Amino acid sequence: MASDVVHVVDDDVDVRKSLGFLLATADFAVRLYESATAFLATEPKELEGCIVTDVRMPGIDGIEFLRQLRSRGLNVPVIVMTGHADVALAVQAMKEGAADFIEKPFDDQVLIDSLRSALDHRSQPVAAHPQSNEIRKNLATLSERERQVLDGLVSGLPNKTIAYDLGISPRTVEIHRANVMSKMGAGSLSHLVRMALIAEPKH
Repeated sequence: MASDVVHVVDDDVDVRKSLGFLLATADFAVRLYESATAFLATEPKELEGCIVTDVRMPGIDGIEFLRQLRSRGLNVPVIVMTGHADVALAVQAMKEGAADFIEKPFDDQVLIDSLRSALDHRSQPVAAHPQSNEIRKNLATLSERERQVLDGLVSGLPNKTIAYDLGISPRTVEIHRANVMSKMGAGSLSHLVRMALIAEPKH
């Protein structure tokens, strides 16, 4: 793992330092940047490794950062860190090409596992994902209501909004959400969103 570089982009100096220490102890090479602007100012023509960034930053935020990376042809895995209330932004980040999103606060191992997974699949285009057929089969097992809840989740809507739109209780949404996660074999919301985008890239 020592050859894999992780570029940490976060405006919070304490977060940068703690992530830098964590990743270095996990045998990653680490580079720290105080902002997306600072990262882009290095004018990288080619990029190796992976990027970890916060979705909320002054100036260029995580979403715009993803767009600028793509416009410059820098196709490296990006893991976006979000707050618990930033589901819509997290889903938007996935649609903009993020490899994963992680809700803060998170367990250290969750980030390390996400990084290793992203690096292992860095050259694999979404459209060619080997599990796309299996994902579509799992989608077909969802009930109409479960599919409606899934559509709401992939749109970045919170449970309360999905409940209001469907005329059901938030608790019922939670039950349907749990059923969807189970049927789809999703270990997290980001995993579920990723699978939905693999099955239906234009979702």
